[in-house]
Amino acid sequence: MPESTKKATLNIDGKSFELPMYSPTAGPDVIDIRKLYADAGVFTYDPGFTSTASCDSTITFIDGGKGELLHRGYPIDQLAGKSHYLEVCFLLLYGYLPSAAELEDFETRVTRHTMVHEQMHYFFRGFRRDSHPMATLVGVVGAMSAFYHDSTDVGDPWHREVAAIRLIAKLPTIAAMAYKYSIGQPFVYPRNDLDYASNFLHMCFSVPAEDYHVNPIIARAMDRIFILHADHEQNASTSTVRLASSSGANPFACIAAGIACLWGPAHGGANQACLEMLREIGTVDRIPEFIARAKDKNDPFRLMGFGHRVYKNTDPRAKVLKQSADEVLELLGVDDNPLLQVAKELEQVALNDPYFVEKKLFPNVDFYSGIILEAIGFPTSMFTPIFALSRTVGWISQWKEMIDDPQMKIGRPRQLYLGETNRDYVDIENR
Repeated sequence: MPESTKKATLNIDGKSFELPMYSPTAGPDVIDIRKLYADAGVFTYDPGFTSTASCDSTITFIDGGKGELLHRGYPIDQLAGKSHYLEVCFLLLYGYLPSAAELEDFETRVTRHTMVHEQMHYFFRGFRRDSHPMATLVGVVGAMSAFYHDSTDVGDPWHREVAAIRLIAKLPTIAAMAYKYSIGQPFVYPRNDLDYASNFLHMCFSVPAEDYHVNPIIARAMDRIFILHADHEQNASTSTVRLASSSGANPFACIAAGIACLWGPAHGGANQACLEMLREIGTVDRIPEFIARAKDKNDPFRLMGFGHRVYKNTDPRAKVLKQSADEVLELLGVDDNPLLQVAKELEQVALNDPYFVEKKLFPNVDFYSGIILEAIGFPTSMFTPIFALSRTVGWISQWKEMIDDPQMKIGRPRQLYLGETNRDYVDIENR
C-alpha cells in the first residue's frame, strides 16, 4: 500500500472521523474505510461496488475518459500490434516483458501442457449433445481439480505456478472439445508445432479425414482477440474469481466461478448478443427501422455492441480489432453473407450518424470480435467460451496477486437490511 498523504473527514451526529486517503500511480484517490464500522458503527452503501476499490493491483489500468487500457503500463494497442498472446500472458503473470530465452521457455511449457487427461474425454459424455459449450466449459474446468489434484494447494508457490500454466494451456483444448462435442465431431488433439491461436483453430475446424491449414490472417485475428480480452481490471468475472479465491478455494474452482459469471449476457455474452441483434435486423434495408427504434426512448430495443460502460469516448480494443475485422472480411468476402453485410453497414451508420456520435455509441470490442468470429465460422454459442479462454490468464494473474497479498481477507460484503425486524413464530394452526 502507498503511504497515506491526505485525510478525509466524515461527520456523523456531531462526531468527526478521519479516514486515510491514498494516491495511486494512476486514477483517482481512494478513501480507506476499512475501520469505518469499528470506529463509527456505520457501513457504506455502494450497489455494484462501482465506487469502491476492492483491492490494490499492479496488473491492469483503465481510464474510461481517455479510452486507455494498460497492461503493466503497456498500452493495449502496442501489445496487440507488436506482441502476441503468450508474450502478453507472460507480461500479465510476471509483470515484465520476457527476454527471448524466457519467452521460449514459457511457450514451451504452455505447449507441453495443452493435452488434457485422457479420462476427461469420457467426462464429456455426461453432457447432452445439445448442451451450450459454456455449460460444458464450467463443468469441465471445475472438474480439473479432480484430474490435477497435484496442483491445488494454494499455499504452495510451485502448485500455483503449475496450475497457472495448466489452465492457460488447456483452456483452448477444453473449449475446442466442447465445440466438437456440441456438433458431433471427434475431438482433435493439440499439436506442438502450431502457435497458440493456430492450434486452437486447428482443434476447432480440422477433421481426421483431411488436412487443415490455418490461414495466417485468420490466426493473427484470433490472436488479437485473445490479447484484447486477456484482462480488464476488476470486472464482474475477475471480482468473482477474487471472491472465490479469498475463501482458499483451489484455482480450478476459482476459474470455473469466473467462467460462470462471464456467461451473463451483460458481460461475456455481449458479442453473442450483438450477433443475435444482427440476425434480428436481417437485411441491410431494415437498418433504418432499427436505428429509429434505438433512438426512440419509449422502445426497449438496444443496439448491442455499441458504447461501453467504462469507456466514454472510444474503446481502445475496438480500434485495434477493426483492422483485423477488415482484413478477415476482405479475405473471406461478405457478398454472400447478409449478416456481415448488415454489420458493415451498421458500423458506418454508427460512426457517422450525429445521434450516435453525440451519445458516444461507438462500435466496441464485442461488435468487432463478433463479426470476426462469425466470419471465421464459429457459431454464436462459442463466442463466450472463446472470451473465457482469452480471459483465463487475466483471472490467474489476479488470483496469484491476491494470494500473495498480505492484506488479503475473505470477501464479506455488507448490506442495507430493509426486511422485517424481530417477529415471534406463530404455530401453523393459529395462522
